[in-house]
Amino acid sequence: MRMIRSLIIAFSTYSRIPMPQVEWTDENRKYAMCFFPLIGGVIGLLLWGWLWLSDELHLGGFLRGALGALLPLLVTGGIHMDGFMDTSDAMASWQSKERRLEILKDSHVGAFAVMGCAGYLLAHAAILSEASLRSAPLLLCAFMLSRALSAWALATFQSARPSGMLDSFAKAAHQRLVTLSCLGYLFLCLLISFIAGGALAFALLAAAAICLFCYRRMAYKYFGGVTGDLAGWFVQITELLLSAVIVLGGKIG
Repeated sequence: MRMIRSLIIAFSTYSRIPMPQVEWTDENRKYAMCFFPLIGGVIGLLLWGWLWLSDELHLGGFLRGALGALLPLLVTGGIHMDGFMDTSDAMASWQSKERRLEILKDSHVGAFAVMGCAGYLLAHAAILSEASLRSAPLLLCAFMLSRALSAWALATFQSARPSGMLDSFAKAAHQRLVTLSCLGYLFLCLLISFIAGGALAFALLAAAAICLFCYRRMAYKYFGGVTGDLAGWFVQITELLLSAVIVLGGKIG
């Protein structure tokens, strides 16, 4: 039952998929991050279905890409995009670490957040407008992989804000089990990617590793550690880059 409660908490926190209510104790949240990548799996399956439907209805690239880019927002409620926008404002400020952390907490939306969100959605829609149905399994892996790496970073990276929501999940998380589950997701994604895309699987893994390295470097250098908003930024950036690698790599191959 503890695992089921952790699953419910993961989906309740990081998605808008209706879930039954459970008590948010440390014990119930202990394994929540182990199930976080499954939300990416749901997004990937929905996108797979949308690409299939687009082919069946012979829809144009604009509609194909636009709705494809909106699907993750519909499933997650925009929780990761919110972090991406806050981080865009904080990074554009060129202030001290302390001031950047204050900007992350500010509920007001700045110009750089709006431009970043608009640019992101345009770029993602453009990439997905070129995505073929054959790339759907790889895109599913991209959404799972971004969240698996984010969960692992939560359990192992230094927190910039000891009293923040991300840190409360980190304290409740069972670090060893989160690491093992993330390795399991990594192996699963690599297997699916290799079957569906051959050598493109290694390009996908390399791109994900680069995103993780840059995330840690940026978070430590400019914020003193990771936060929930930075985790959202990482998920969004990783999904965008991996989607680009999959679509462009498929055309080159």
